[in-house]
Amino acid sequence: MDEAQAGRARSGDGSTPQTPLAVALERPGVASEHPSAPIPVQGPSLGSFLRETLGDTGLEVFPLMLGGAEFGWTTDQERAHALLDHFVAAGGNAVHTADCYAAGRSEHIIGRWMATRRVRDDIVLAVRVGDHPDNPGLGSVNLVRAVEASLTRLGTDRIDVLYLDASAERVRSIEDTLATAEWLIEAGKVRHVGAYAFTAEHLVEARILASAGYPRLEALDVPYNLMRRREFEGDIRLVAGAQGLAVTPSHALEHGFLSGRHRSRRDITTLARGHQLAESLNRRGTRVLKALDAISAELGVPHAAIAMAWLLAQRGVVAPIVNAYSPTHIDELVQGVGVRLTRGHLSDLTKAAE
Repeated sequence: MDEAQAGRARSGDGSTPQTPLAVALERPGVASEHPSAPIPVQGPSLGSFLRETLGDTGLEVFPLMLGGAEFGWTTDQERAHALLDHFVAAGGNAVHTADCYAAGRSEHIIGRWMATRRVRDDIVLAVRVGDHPDNPGLGSVNLVRAVEASLTRLGTDRIDVLYLDASAERVRSIEDTLATAEWLIEAGKVRHVGAYAFTAEHLVEARILASAGYPRLEALDVPYNLMRRREFEGDIRLVAGAQGLAVTPSHALEHGFLSGRHRSRRDITTLARGHQLAESLNRRGTRVLKALDAISAELGVPHAAIAMAWLLAQRGVVAPIVNAYSPTHIDELVQGVGVRLTRGHLSDLTKAAE
């Protein structure tokens, strides 16, 4: 470049020097922007810095887990991948699924997403086993088969948190189940163990066995929300608190009812979860929605965010498991992580749900 060219580059037309802003506005794609336009946000989202420790596992998770219950059933692979992308973009890093969801299709969809995005090492993968018709229960043989099948569908070599599901069959021997879990951990197929549908007695027995060297249960998945409190509040919560279990409640929005979108039976007739939503359309449900309406108007946040904030305010709750149908739903749920309800808010919601 000669001196004349250099001078024109510095001054724009060789006569009047240009400011850095003027030069920037002449760049392709920037010419139409006004100097007062918002500066594009770059780098990781704020949510990526928000992490909670999952019990004593040492795993750091975003305070919400994205559930895969709808993947392969009401949500196809393309939409599911878009939801997972949106969740991660918001800072999420924990994904939950089960071998019984859509007969294993949920695991396959999540596995394909992890492979195509190359994010396996960035994701805390939680999988519930024990309710698949091919390998029901938590007997040693079926438990190993269930884990191997899940690993194959997920296309991974390990599960970060394996939730043992005792809902399909009565647990015949906690000791045999934990001994099998120990083998899975030693083989590198599982990192940590959690529980689902365990009674308080099961949890106590498991902790006694852990003191003898068996793997310790670190997390507890239990259905829990404003409308569904009986299963957790009581002996289960006392035992979970005493053992320091990380509670990761499922059904956090009661099948979508606590989003505030469904208020009449006519609105839910065509929905896949219609019959489950109908169970909440009663006087109690109306009281809860009115309480959510009032707090939503006061704080300017969606109903789903308030439902999440209520859960996160409960002792022992670390990361509710949430299902979503659209990116908008994820945005609403993520807002709940930043909402701090007052004692008055919590009291109003609790009274409405009684």
